[in-house]
Amino acid sequence: MSPSVPLQEMIRAIRSARTQCEERGVIQRECAAIRAQFRQSDNGGRSHNLAKLLYVHMLGYPAHFGQMECVRMIASPRYSEKRVGYLGAMMLLDEKQDASLLITNSIKNDLSHSNQYVQSLALCTLACMGSAEMCRDLAPEIDRLLRASNSYIKKKAALCAVHIVRKVHDLGEMFAPAARSLLSEKNHGVLHGAVVLITELCERNLETLEKFRKAVPDLVQIMKGLVISGYSPEHDVAGISDPFLQVRILRLLRILGHNNEAASDAMNDLLAQVATNTDSTKTVGNAVLYETVLTVLDIKSESGLRVLAVNILGRFLLNNDRNIRYIAMISLQKIVGTDHNAVQRHRGTIVDCLKDQDASVKRRALDLSLALVSASNIRSMMKELLIFLSSCPLELRSQAASGIFIAAERYAPSQRWHIDTILHVLTTAGGDVRDETVPNLIQLITNASELHCYTVHKLYRALLTDISQQSLVQVACWCIGEYGDLLLRGECQETEPVQVSEDDVLDALETVLQSHMSSPATRGFALTATMKLSTRITDNVDRIRSIVSIYGSCIDVELQQRAVEYNALFKKYDHMRAAVLERMPVIEKTAPGQTNGESTGEPIKDIQSVKVKQGELLLPQPPANQVCDLLDLLGGSEETLQPSPAAGGTAPGLPANTASTAGGDLLDLLGGLEPAPLTPAPTVQVYEKDGVTLTMSCEKQSATGLTVTLTASNSTESDISSLTLQAAVPKSVQLHMKAPSGDSLPARGAAKVTQMVVLNNPNKVNLKMRVRISYSSQGSAFQDTIQIDAFPGLSAAGH
Repeated sequence: MSPSVPLQEMIRAIRSARTQCEERGVIQRECAAIRAQFRQSDNGGRSHNLAKLLYVHMLGYPAHFGQMECVRMIASPRYSEKRVGYLGAMMLLDEKQDASLLITNSIKNDLSHSNQYVQSLALCTLACMGSAEMCRDLAPEIDRLLRASNSYIKKKAALCAVHIVRKVHDLGEMFAPAARSLLSEKNHGVLHGAVVLITELCERNLETLEKFRKAVPDLVQIMKGLVISGYSPEHDVAGISDPFLQVRILRLLRILGHNNEAASDAMNDLLAQVATNTDSTKTVGNAVLYETVLTVLDIKSESGLRVLAVNILGRFLLNNDRNIRYIAMISLQKIVGTDHNAVQRHRGTIVDCLKDQDASVKRRALDLSLALVSASNIRSMMKELLIFLSSCPLELRSQAASGIFIAAERYAPSQRWHIDTILHVLTTAGGDVRDETVPNLIQLITNASELHCYTVHKLYRALLTDISQQSLVQVACWCIGEYGDLLLRGECQETEPVQVSEDDVLDALETVLQSHMSSPATRGFALTATMKLSTRITDNVDRIRSIVSIYGSCIDVELQQRAVEYNALFKKYDHMRAAVLERMPVIEKTAPGQTNGESTGEPIKDIQSVKVKQGELLLPQPPANQVCDLLDLLGGSEETLQPSPAAGGTAPGLPANTASTAGGDLLDLLGGLEPAPLTPAPTVQVYEKDGVTLTMSCEKQSATGLTVTLTASNSTESDISSLTLQAAVPKSVQLHMKAPSGDSLPARGAAKVTQMVVLNNPNKVNLKMRVRISYSSQGSAFQDTIQIDAFPGLSAAGH
């Protein structure tokens, strides 16, 4: 191919190439010819060669060797060469290239050229690739052109000023006066450039924003002229007069009216006029309406205008165009928190969008539907969401399940409804729920004591139906292990009576243990449930023993360890099996929150450090590592309070030799000393609040053993129910809490509840105990935590 072929011939040759290698050969030969002609000083086809090089650049091949040719052509006096040179500079040069600095002087000269088209080329090039240094040097020239009489030049200069403001923020103040004067122009192009420039200035400087708020009436007047103007063929687009300028003005009004009462009032009437008079049957009109809605929602507009804006978005939801439905839901999701009732009116339309075929629309509809759930519509909305969950795409199941769980926990009308809803989700999408779902549901079931029978029957039937949903199987196994005796009775008021035998239950658990679908964690739940049933059934204990023994050689280490420990319970520690496998206590939440739409009660109070005041012997200062060793079983970590040193050598109520020196502690082997008279264990009040009192007494059983008796009483005028006491001690201390005498306290101290705690302190560490008390009174739940630093009637040597 000859080097002098025109551009059309080169394009034809490149397109006719049958392979990539052949195309590269054509381009390499042509680039070599272009280089050779660039080196000739009397080259007459410079613009022709640069045009071919720009086409090669657009195909992705290197064309950097033409940068200096662009610089030379920009300096040419001929318009044809200058035009191609500027085009090449915009494509081949940027602010990182050193060659870009060489054209600064040429651009400055062309900005003062007598030909408006040469000035336009310079303005476009500076707006496209001008560096910060070039912008600083040429900003005064741009400001001069903004005040020129030629509308064509003022339009280009305004857009160039926008680029300069973005590059060098400090130069914005230079263009503010000229930009303000441009709003009086009649030319739409100049107005468009002026509005864009003012928007850029207001977004970057608060002082400039305050100055331009005075221009709101002018902008309102321009916008009214566009809305009420008749047909103009020059600016009309689908029946809308210059929608591009309208959109730009609405965006600027949104910035000027944000958090400003006066500016918002000045534009309220205009926004109402635009919202009611704009044609919404075409995309152009919808674009203007959408910007109007965003402006109404972002300024301090009237309540009626905001409702009108939400209704416009509601109409968008009925549009056949999915893009319009999508942006409508995005906008509604942003305002659902502030205008919840207005959005609720379109709940039916939003729920219908859950059936849309487009995945993006469906995802936004799910987000918005979850945001619309409230206490008043929880049942109807949850019904729709559960239907959606059963047929939604796999990528949305996790999000839908999590949203349903959160909404159910916050607004559930009853515990039974709450449990049924979560079980429905687990049955439908048990494999897509989060890890914390299982412990949360177990906690919910534990607290609903009156529904234990109903829940275990329902979970047992779900387990027989499907064992592929791991979360559901884990909860079912846990409930069968805890409440298997209720299942075997077959009597349940909430469901139809079903006779379940011990063999049926064990068969179901064995199926879970042997299934290839069961994860190691699920098998652990099933094995523990099987073991727990050994204390709840009577005829199949030997079968349970054989099931457990099989897994003593399981390849899974965790399952093997459980089985070995359970085997030991059957053999060496069979006398302890009933106590070890007794029913779990009620699980309390570790953090305050809301359940069933109501507050769970007062938040957990700060831990109270209790100093025993009557008959106490204060412990010596313990080492820091022992204090930090206190197990934080009941809540967030708290700084352990240090006990005060003992005030004296003896404690009231104890014989003198128990608090004397080590020599005095020796047994009187030779006799002659009378035994000290026994004194009753002192009782100390460790808690008193709102009429609820907790006292403590201690009795030493051995050198390391101690029995603590906690007694609760109620002096208020209302009964107390669901009373529970929980305790935590250092790791090296063994703790066993016996069954309490009850869980309710009648009013006015008619009865008391006692709780015995047996402690074993083999290492004789400094003994501390943290007690949590929780109860319900007059429909509200209360809980508090007490820290006990010293125990009455005990010597420091023993504990």
